[in-house]
Amino acid sequence: MDATVSRLYLDLMGHLRPAFKKILKVIKFLAGNYSKSWTFQSFTALLMVGSLVCFIVVMGSSYFFMFPSSEAVVETNQNQGSSNSSRSPDTLSKGCNVFDGRWVIDESYPLYNASECPFVERGFDCLSNGRKDTGYLKWRWKPKSCEVPRFDVHAVLELLRGKRVVFVGDSLSRTQWESMICMLMSGIEDKNSVYEVNGNEITKQIRHLAVRFRPFNFTVEFYRSVFLVQPGPVPKHSPKRVKTVLKLDQLDDINREWIDSDILIFNSGHWWTPTKLFEMGWYFQIGGRIKLGMSTSNAFKIALATWQSWIENAVNPNRTHIFFRTFESTHWSTGSRQNCKVTRQPSLKTKGRQRSSISDAIINVVKNVAIPVKLLHVTPMGAFRSDAHVGSWSDNPSVPDCSHWCLPGVPDMWNELLFSFLLSQ
Repeated sequence: MDATVSRLYLDLMGHLRPAFKKILKVIKFLAGNYSKSWTFQSFTALLMVGSLVCFIVVMGSSYFFMFPSSEAVVETNQNQGSSNSSRSPDTLSKGCNVFDGRWVIDESYPLYNASECPFVERGFDCLSNGRKDTGYLKWRWKPKSCEVPRFDVHAVLELLRGKRVVFVGDSLSRTQWESMICMLMSGIEDKNSVYEVNGNEITKQIRHLAVRFRPFNFTVEFYRSVFLVQPGPVPKHSPKRVKTVLKLDQLDDINREWIDSDILIFNSGHWWTPTKLFEMGWYFQIGGRIKLGMSTSNAFKIALATWQSWIENAVNPNRTHIFFRTFESTHWSTGSRQNCKVTRQPSLKTKGRQRSSISDAIINVVKNVAIPVKLLHVTPMGAFRSDAHVGSWSDNPSVPDCSHWCLPGVPDMWNELLFSFLLSQ
């Protein structure tokens, strides 16, 4: 690609140079005829300097047009075959930060067709809901100093044989769960051999969903636990504004169902806002006492400490691989949460979305866990993807959505990274 761009740039300069020479020739002709006029000599000198400056500006502008800033996140993968074939598991080196990189165009994407996967919620299948542009489906995450192994569905299916994969979290966790099932189904010939164990449809109301892959004897499950800690009734004599409490020192009561798993993936964060808590009458409780003045950020840190204690005491690290995914970037416009503009291309600037206080809290707690927990730090990579949100292409177009992602899309890359870690181990 660099060679092509260089050739185009040289061709452009080849057309500009003759024009510049003609301008100089005219200037010299005028200078020869009117050389005795001091005024015109000054004018001629000024004209020559101005022409030179204009030429330099044109060359500089052409250069920056042909060679974009290093901050740009758009790169076309023209050598698809050679690039993909080199993405083997050993290219994911231990010294590489796979979460520091950029999105590049890859024509081999997407990895599946959402309309052919019965486990994608209608609200996340943007193409079926009327989205016309398909460019958002063609992006792959490229770390700066290594390659993420190409998704090998057959290798992953064998890796998961006889195992139990469990997702715990909010609706963004459910999106990743749906993405994983559809990715894995691409390697299954008999689609009827993959089914939800209780015959449930995939909806946000159901607290537990489990899809079984009968040919490989494993399940991929989702438990809805948006706060991770235990909701509870309001204690007696509480203020009227308190409708429900979150017991920050007690993990969600369904935690016993997570323990017997081989791969355990957590997320939380999108419900930890004053809008979704205080305005609905949710307040915090520790040791039987309501903490009316506690901020959501401090409460979240206490909840994470409760999660850490549970992980260290209840989970067997010799059996269970544990992951915690950081906050997923949203792209609501500043000032109004209902203002959602989905772009056609990824953003060139993150505009501060590469950082999150929620992600920082998750990073800090994961660093201090006494047993191995792998961090899926997806906040920076999602910050660029203003093009990949559901927007108005959901099952309810009157309610815009700049939080959730279209499927196929960004959550597929989260799973590619997760599988790469598992395969490397």
